[in-house]
Amino acid sequence: MNEVTDSPPLVSFDRVSKRYGSVVAVHTMNLKIYEGEFLAIMGPSGCGKTTSLRMLAGLEEPSEGDIHLGGKRINEISSIERDTPMVWQSLALFPFLSVQKNVEFGLKMRAMPAEERQQRARKWLDRMEILELADRDISQLSGGQKQRVALARSLVTEPRILLLDEPLSALDANLVVRMQGVLSRLQKELGITFVYVTHSQSEAFAMSDRVVIMSQGRIEQIGSPKAIYRSPASRFVADFVGANNILSGSIIGAGEGLKISTAVGEFQCKKSADMSFSDDDTLDMVISADLVQISMEDPKVQNSLRCRFISEEFVGSIVTIFAELEDGSDFKVQTRQRDLANMALEEGASFFASWNAADAHVIGGNRT
Repeated sequence: MNEVTDSPPLVSFDRVSKRYGSVVAVHTMNLKIYEGEFLAIMGPSGCGKTTSLRMLAGLEEPSEGDIHLGGKRINEISSIERDTPMVWQSLALFPFLSVQKNVEFGLKMRAMPAEERQQRARKWLDRMEILELADRDISQLSGGQKQRVALARSLVTEPRILLLDEPLSALDANLVVRMQGVLSRLQKELGITFVYVTHSQSEAFAMSDRVVIMSQGRIEQIGSPKAIYRSPASRFVADFVGANNILSGSIIGAGEGLKISTAVGEFQCKKSADMSFSDDDTLDMVISADLVQISMEDPKVQNSLRCRFISEEFVGSIVTIFAELEDGSDFKVQTRQRDLANMALEEGASFFASWNAADAHVIGGNRT
């Protein structure tokens, strides 16, 4: 599923809040989740993402508001009756049961006859490419194999929705990438709704149709990975997602575009059709690090500023350059390593960063 349809949602949170004493973990959440979509809920620790997932699973009861699943209010329905299986961060496999017995467990709780549940468990182990491990103890498995067992155990009941709470956080980096592929393939093949909680941008953006960004118990933005990456709705999202540079300033001119005065210079940016501005309005201009060009000589363009090289970070063929502006603030540039080959970038070296006005995203003003 790539787009949200006009069909009724499979899940809806209607003004849902969750309090623990005086602490509000989730503030008045309104959220719709649609049949067959891969939805990621993302945010820093303590933002309310896992609490939201636990309320959907029936492990926590909302303090206010209603949760609906398939059009039915489920606030007081037990987790067992909801059929909302969860893949835990710890996986929560039973160490005293074999791989196959772990996968059979949910079917046994539903009183499925032994022969039928054995056949179905083996089918799912085969689908997860671990059938040969059926008789092994859990302690004999690798991290990736345990992950596949946990997925098979959750999916063997063929639910309409699967909840995943940071399921890849304990895996090595190479296994994370591989399991992302497994999860994406399964979700598309099965058409099951996945609700995936993570703090990892790479996981959320690689797999999901939509991403929910949360902060301090509130939803900051909901949208496609591309929309959130390129058009953050708030300063928090701009800081949290991607490698963004944020220049704050006031409007000193408005026409087809905007002219903004900041502490490090005056810059041009595009004007969004759904936003209105007045002179002297304060706003934030967001420039993604991968849309910035660098040069050793002044490019003599409107959107250019002088930077001082601080350090660099290599991630494969991509380099992130960390620099300092004249006012002491940070600035980042992401570029290909081969494009830096002829540049003498040493600590303290001066260079110029520039970008197109159309690539600067504005946060602020009034949306119409």
